[in-house]
Amino acid sequence: MAGKLIDGKAIAKSMREQLKSRVAKLKKQGVTPGLAVILVGDDPASHSYVRAKERACENVGIYSDDNRVDAGITQQELLEMIEDKNNDPKINGILVQLPLPEHIDETAVLLAISPEKDVDGFHPINIGKMVAGKKSFLPCTPHGVVQMLLHSDVTLEGADVVIVGRSNIVGKPLANMLIQKAPTGNATVTVCHTRTKKLSEHTHRADIVIAAAGKPNTVTADMIKSGTVVIDVGVNRIDDTSRERGYRLVGDVDFEKVKEKASMITPVPGGVGPMTITMLLYNTVESAESFSAKT
Repeated sequence: MAGKLIDGKAIAKSMREQLKSRVAKLKKQGVTPGLAVILVGDDPASHSYVRAKERACENVGIYSDDNRVDAGITQQELLEMIEDKNNDPKINGILVQLPLPEHIDETAVLLAISPEKDVDGFHPINIGKMVAGKKSFLPCTPHGVVQMLLHSDVTLEGADVVIVGRSNIVGKPLANMLIQKAPTGNATVTVCHTRTKKLSEHTHRADIVIAAAGKPNTVTADMIKSGTVVIDVGVNRIDDTSRERGYRLVGDVDFEKVKEKASMITPVPGGVGPMTITMLLYNTVESAESFSAKT
């Protein structure tokens, strides 16, 4: 019997309805949450992602401050733009869409964003707070994964979790979240990667497998035990001439075969993706509520 689909769209919709209520309450207090998005250059994938964020902001009532600039912008000009947003009381969150042109130092840009407006959760201060188990803005994709598991009534306490992927965006922060002494953690976590020997020995003992390697078919049916919960973070383009756009999206998991063994599994698309944007909105509302409490 095929595993139950974890519907990221449905979970995201439910969470966004809750955010609408919080935004409405803030507006009654004279505060409209504001998210500034800075997009440098003409990367098609980045433009598509930013448009989705704009629509999501509109849906929950967040003010979207969109800034699209030429790829030739200097690093200093970009840093000055960020500083303007840091000082703008209408802006509660700042997101600089990555990747950036080669002549711009991404680290310098991330450091320039005020930690109090770092709704992507990538500033070293927020990362440090996360590792220490203190309240902070959590990186959106891994936070979205945790929320998906909680909303699906997956038991995290005592669970054996294997994460395949060690990126700064997903693998590392997700491992830190899941080991925290908290209702959203208390799991035993193994992080695997391209240098892991006998990967299947790790995945086969896991209660929860999270694939975030960025490569199709990284996790196959023979690598998991029956009843495993499988979360697929990967998004990969595969050529497909039968599709009008010439490609289709797949994850890092061999979905059709793995779903026959998994107890629960996320699809691609429609799984983790909608949660990433939802957690960005969540962080922006959290920032606005914090601002409101101080004024």
